[in-house]
Amino acid sequence: MGELKKRITENSIDYILVGDYYIPDLKLPEENRPIGYFGRLHRDYLKQEHSARYTALLLTCKLWTYLADLNEQAEKRLDIIMEQMRTAEGVTEELKAKNQWEWIRMDKKRLERLCV
Repeated sequence: MGELKKRITENSIDYILVGDYYIPDLKLPEENRPIGYFGRLHRDYLKQEHSARYTALLLTCKLWTYLADLNEQAEKRLDIIMEQMRTAEGVTEELKAKNQWEWIRMDKKRLERLCV
């Protein structure tokens, strides 16, 4: 029998020779963005409440991208909400410069209301 090729392509899938067997040469897409706090929360939610969707995203290698996108959207929305609350309560950079303790107290109260 002749020498086996190190790599072959069949049905648009690359195979690599390992021993006497051809194994699919699959590569995961590279996603470098962090999933962050909101992404981790949503991942846990998907695991517990929507395990089929979680598994589908995981098996199609789309989970990390999905969670990174969700985290970015949540952080942008949080920034918008915090800015709206600062404006409504009169918390400004001027207050921060004049009375830092009052500014911290108001900022802490605002975060507590968001987390409830």
